[in-house]
Amino acid sequence: MTLTKIKELKVVFMGTPSFAVPILEMLIEKTNVIMVVCQQSKKKDRKGNIIDPETKVIADKHHIEVFQPQKIKEEYKHIIDVNPDIIITCAYGQIIPKELLNYPKYGCINVHGSLLPDLRGGAPIHWSIIRGYKETGITIMYMAEKMDAGDIISQEKITIDSSDTLGTLYEKMSNLGSTLLEKTLPNIINNTITRTKQDESLVTYAYNIKPEEEKIDFSKKGIEIKNLIRGLNPIPGAYCYLDDKRLKIYEIELLPKNNINDYCGTIIDIDKDSITCTCKDSLIKIKDIKIEGKKRCLVKDYLNGIDKSKLIGKVLK
Repeated sequence: MTLTKIKELKVVFMGTPSFAVPILEMLIEKTNVIMVVCQQSKKKDRKGNIIDPETKVIADKHHIEVFQPQKIKEEYKHIIDVNPDIIITCAYGQIIPKELLNYPKYGCINVHGSLLPDLRGGAPIHWSIIRGYKETGITIMYMAEKMDAGDIISQEKITIDSSDTLGTLYEKMSNLGSTLLEKTLPNIINNTITRTKQDESLVTYAYNIKPEEEKIDFSKKGIEIKNLIRGLNPIPGAYCYLDDKRLKIYEIELLPKNNINDYCGTIIDIDKDSITCTCKDSLIKIKDIKIEGKKRCLVKDYLNGIDKSKLIGKVLK
């Protein structure tokens, strides 16, 4: 397909969060995006104002029709009515009905944030960090009725740096998804791709994070705690409790525990910019926090005006 024909390709894009934005922006530049489908505008800021999904903001800017069905399974016919050549999805947030998957001439394509069949589900980037992966990647795939189970079209790996958080890896992978889709799209249209079925014996899952999974267990190893904190930074944030107040932790440094045998989670030291507690095999220097009811801040700022001696011996639970 020539560049002119790619530009004429009628695309319905289905995606909701910021992760989908670079992909949508690329499609707007390279193709003819005729509709953007996203979740309903539900979030509110502190003043009570409705906050639109990031993809809606982009669509509105480019005067593209936005469709926000409450239940796509019941309202999908409106998408068929615009007669798309292809549907491209990325982090949309609802299961797409079979009738829609089978409609477009060039199929329904998904941009997924893992190297499938590993990490199927809604939180693959979170879990790749939490589980200590050294690399992950993007998969372009055909959609299927079963979650993230469609044939693979293309994949590209990316290294997870030891300093990566959910926020930094999220941005890297979002941009990678855009560039990989741009490279892959002409081959989809020209039917020059090789469809690869997923090996079901290699499937792992990365379901959405549950609130209880965000809680820090200081009886675990330091690297497990650090990976959890990295994988939930900046949102929703890994947490524990200090004096019955929820304490979110965003950055730590691990040190050797040596012969210290205090109960796991015990605060044993405070210096000008950190609070040190124990875990199973390490000392944890906490550097960036958010106390319930307060704004996120560096520990050095939190410690200003506090009687530091009263924190020694307290246990983070």
